[in-house]
Amino acid sequence: MTTPPTDEHSPDDNRPDEHDDEDGYRGRASLRLESPDAEPLEVEVTLRGHFEPLDGRYHWYGRVAVHAGLEAALGGKKATGLLTTPHGEAVGELSDVDPWGRYRIVGTSTPPFAVGTGDELAAEAS
Repeated sequence: MTTPPTDEHSPDDNRPDEHDDEDGYRGRASLRLESPDAEPLEVEVTLRGHFEPLDGRYHWYGRVAVHAGLEAALGGKKATGLLTTPHGEAVGELSDVDPWGRYRIVGTSTPPFAVGTGDELAAEAS
């Protein structure tokens, strides 16, 4: 198996280069899948996001690092989960496993990380 991309501008992030106002988070997080018996999984994530003026909402997205428990629970299928970082929590959809076994996670809401340099952007995302 090859090594997953580590640069911040990985081609699988579907990240337009023109978004200079993007925010993000890289580090530990807790992921609780939407299931009655799901225990939280301690995972590593790389997240980014931006306010989209066309729909007036904040879009955040990224990848969850390879995690045996996550793969065992999902087996490559889509799922919804609550992602919690030291900065907040948000519900996101897990899907699109890349060749390195990392799940993509996306959400349209107040993100689970600090946003912008002020409170204006966070208020717009609500």
